[in-house]
Amino acid sequence: MNRLEKKDRLIRLALLMVAFSAVSILAVITVFMFEQGTPIMFKYGIKSFLAGSDWYPSEKSFGLWPMIVGSFYVTLGALAIGVPFGLACSVVLTEFSSARLRRIIKPVIELLAGIPSVVYGFMGMVILVPFIRKTFGGPGLSVLAAAVILGIMILPTIISISVDAILAVPPAYREGSIALGATPWQTVRMVIMPAARSGIIASIILGMGRAIGETMAVIMVAGNAVGVPGSLLAPVRTLTSNIALEMGYAAGEHRQALFATGVILFIIIMILNTIANVTSSGRKRKTKA
Repeated sequence: MNRLEKKDRLIRLALLMVAFSAVSILAVITVFMFEQGTPIMFKYGIKSFLAGSDWYPSEKSFGLWPMIVGSFYVTLGALAIGVPFGLACSVVLTEFSSARLRRIIKPVIELLAGIPSVVYGFMGMVILVPFIRKTFGGPGLSVLAAAVILGIMILPTIISISVDAILAVPPAYREGSIALGATPWQTVRMVIMPAARSGIIASIILGMGRAIGETMAVIMVAGNAVGVPGSLLAPVRTLTSNIALEMGYAAGEHRQALFATGVILFIIIMILNTIANVTSSGRKRKTKA
């Protein structure tokens, strides 16, 4: 083995170690989370954690159901806002605008992902919460406020991935549809969107994961009251907010219960990411075929 081959082997080994370091970090986080959170779940019963409606750590009551419901309410509201706007923007950028305009607008939209979440939360507190309070009533800090903020925050994820999925559709699909007499909108609705469905679904699922995992912005605009919200104008506490608000002073079983909250959140996000990866892989196989 000459000197160049040895150097090449060392470089490959170094790159392999860097690649496996990410996997190792994920494995360490997973083991740590489950080691800290699962004992108390089994001690008090998984059912009591998932279905319990009372969260009083000082009285050994660790019901996460209000936070689970609150997380899904806020996430569904964010999807109801972000998905239509995101898909509409993706269609406009890919089908009804020039390539030059797309090269300008798409990076600008992706810059939204770089804005710190605390800035979104601050804008929500200053502008959105007072608007909701004056217009619809209630405290303003609510499911609706959190859903609107998260709907804006997931737009870059949905738009970026959906644009790539739509652009990956073979040009022959568009040309064939137009040749058969379809209008541009009919082509988009009946040909392009179904062909890019798996990529669009992946973008929605990843946006959902972002919405469920968001913490700071939700803390600032959601109200953080423990309880199943009765309406969109009611305050709500999510799983992530519960951890962030109480971890600073928690100790003993209270701290373990917060780790158990993290375990549940971790499992939910991992399931969503797995579904997104599977659908994305299916889209790539169909494109190659």
